[in-house]
Amino acid sequence: MLELVQKNRPQRGNLALCGHFRAIGYNQRVSMQKKSSRSAAPKSSTLKTQRAKRDRASATRRAPRTPALKVLSAPALAGLPWLVHGFSTRQGGVTGEYGGRQLNLNLTPEDTAENVARNRERLLRKLKAVKANGSLWPLALLNQIHSAAIHRVYGPRGPEYARLRRDHLVATSGDGLITDTSGVLLGVKVADCYPVLVADRRKKAVGVFHAGWRGTQQRIVEKGIGEMRRQFGSKPENLIAVIGPGIGPCCYEIGEEVESAFESQFAYSRELFEDVFDSWSLKTKYPMLFLNQRAPGHGEPALSRHLDLVKANWCQLLDAGVPEENISTMDMCTACRTDLFFSYRKEQVTGRMLAVIGIR
Repeated sequence: MLELVQKNRPQRGNLALCGHFRAIGYNQRVSMQKKSSRSAAPKSSTLKTQRAKRDRASATRRAPRTPALKVLSAPALAGLPWLVHGFSTRQGGVTGEYGGRQLNLNLTPEDTAENVARNRERLLRKLKAVKANGSLWPLALLNQIHSAAIHRVYGPRGPEYARLRRDHLVATSGDGLITDTSGVLLGVKVADCYPVLVADRRKKAVGVFHAGWRGTQQRIVEKGIGEMRRQFGSKPENLIAVIGPGIGPCCYEIGEEVESAFESQFAYSRELFEDVFDSWSLKTKYPMLFLNQRAPGHGEPALSRHLDLVKANWCQLLDAGVPEENISTMDMCTACRTDLFFSYRKEQVTGRMLAVIGIR
């Protein structure tokens, strides 16, 4: 060990040079310490001035900024200049519940009507859904019941059902809206279910559909395309469809009754389900409770059945005649991204987002 240290020692000239710099640094530190010790303590008036300045700075310190309101748009629809659309997130609102500063857009037991109204106004102004006089577009929403009921929104002088009265839709139950009227925003409320937006680039007609598992099983998207074809003369090859954010197959565990409901309706139902390893199951957490005569590693794995609602609605759009190249998805799971979205399955007590579409 001694020989190794001696071999790695620098030469005498370098050693002397290093010592010279060390001595200079030491001398400087000593002289600075002497100067600081000789300097007088700060005057009481100076201390008062510094404290007053600090107090003023803390008193005028800005409150934490509200996160900017974030609305997602689909590239496939953004290229249509006559179209207004967006998928809201949970950020940038005035709701104090659900984590604070949340953009809750539906009346819930935890929130107030005033907060929801202010949040909706923020969303519409963000989308520039504003009339020439500065007032907001009417927002058409439904009493959603997880059905396949679809309503057409007319102007103020349209037929009695589903028409606009005083800038709002007459209370109607259903889960789909279509229109060719400009200056009105159609919307559906979501917090895991999938919103599907459809636009006819030739006829300038639009539709929005709320596709949870019940609505999907009842073919709401397929029926919505049929209604647009019947009422507006829309051709499926001219339609652009976007499946928005929703709970992905990674997180959407279902029971046997859901699988049976889909098997009774769709020949391709087997393609919609997959078995996912369940790391939270009792078999995984407490394996000693499920001992059997099989060798370790040869028992039944802890699997849960999951449903892919994106694939289910994609298949319905194809069956309705929409070309595959005209269909896109946002590919975002609401249960995985509760920092960005509300998720009823993940949070239970939570707010609601809106997916909206309209014609300028």
